[in-house]
Formats: sequence, C-alpha cells, structure tokens
Amino acid sequence: MFITLEGPEGSGKTSQLPRLAEALRAAGHTVLTTREPGGTPIGDQIRKVLFDLGNKSMHPRSEILLFQASRAQLVEEVIQPALAAGQVVLCDRYADSTMAYQGYGHGVDLAQLAELVRFATGGLQPQLTLFLDISPQDGLRRRDADGNWNRLDDYDFEFHQRVYAGYQELIAAEPQRWAVVDATRTPDEVAAELARIALERLQSK
Repeated sequence: MFITLEGPEGSGKTSQLPRLAEALRAAGHTVLTTREPGGTPIGDQIRKVLFDLGNKSMHPRSEILLFQASRAQLVEEVIQPALAAGQVVLCDRYADSTMAYQGYGHGVDLAQLAELVRFATGGLQPQLTLFLDISPQDGLRRRDADGNWNRLDDYDFEFHQRVYAGYQELIAAEPQRWAVVDATRTPDEVAAELARIALERLQSK
C-alpha cells in the first residue's frame, strides 16, 4: 500500500513519519519511508535548489517543474520497486502538495497542473493520504520556532492561507482517500491516531 502524509508547514509530518513506520513494522509490515522533494540522490539535489532562501526569484513554473522532476525520479527509482516487492510505502508529501501549493497557492491552472503530475508519477496515486491538520498561523509559528525556515515557508501569509484552503477542497473531492488528523494535540496522541487509521486501512485492503 502507498500511504502519503500531507499538511501545512509545521504540521509535524516529518517527525510523525518514522513513528508511523515503527508502528506498522511492529504489526508485521515491511515498510519503506521516503520524502518529497528528494528521496533519491537526484531528488535531494533538486530539494536543495527548491528550499534555498537564496532562490527567492524562482518563477512558479520553474518551481513546478523542479518538483515534478524530483517526483518522477522518486516514483521510478524508489516507490514503484518497493510496491512491486509488496512493501508499504510511507511518503512525506506527494502530488497533493503540488496541487495545494503550486495550484491553489500560486493560482496555477489546476487542470494543467494535474496533467503534469500524471506525467511525472506515471499515474501512481496513494491509496491513503493522512492530513495532519493545523492552522497556517500555528504551523508557521512552529516552523519559526524549530529554526528550519526555507524558501517555501517564506511566502506571504496569504499564500499559506490559500494552500490550506486548497487542501480542504482536495479532501472534499476525494473523502474516501483522505483521513484528517488533528495535529494540534500531543505528538503521542497524533502518532496513535495515525497508526490506528493506517492499520485499519491495511487490514481492510
């Protein structure tokens, strides 16, 4: 099964992903974890370019294409082989981030963007997407406090509001694929709910 974690900046995806992997392994599943952008040597080089605060002049079209290049490499080199081997793949962000950030955030045509995403992924979609829900205000406050501020964090607050609203539209369009988890609770509470949802979905597969 292919499971993705999505959410606004500061929602806790990156810290929760290894905990979820540990819970699934304890239940007997073979799990591979990865992230976007990155997850491959090529993708990690692209990640540095995308997140570098020195690249604030990057045009949204350039940003979109760089994300798709990293994603295409990840799908072919990492995700598809793991799925073919019967593993559970957990990915920190995936195509929904492009629709939320570059589509709703930048106001890029959603139909064009979806076509690019289909090309980059070869049509691969997650069976379950876990949305860690936190307001843009609280999420950015967390990001600022942890000292990991990057070029995407640095967009104006209205951009992050559009991203959050975009996620709500994506969830409403495919409610069977998404599960919303309140990310404002303690890390242990969030981890327990993520594990419960993922294990239930795996058992019903």
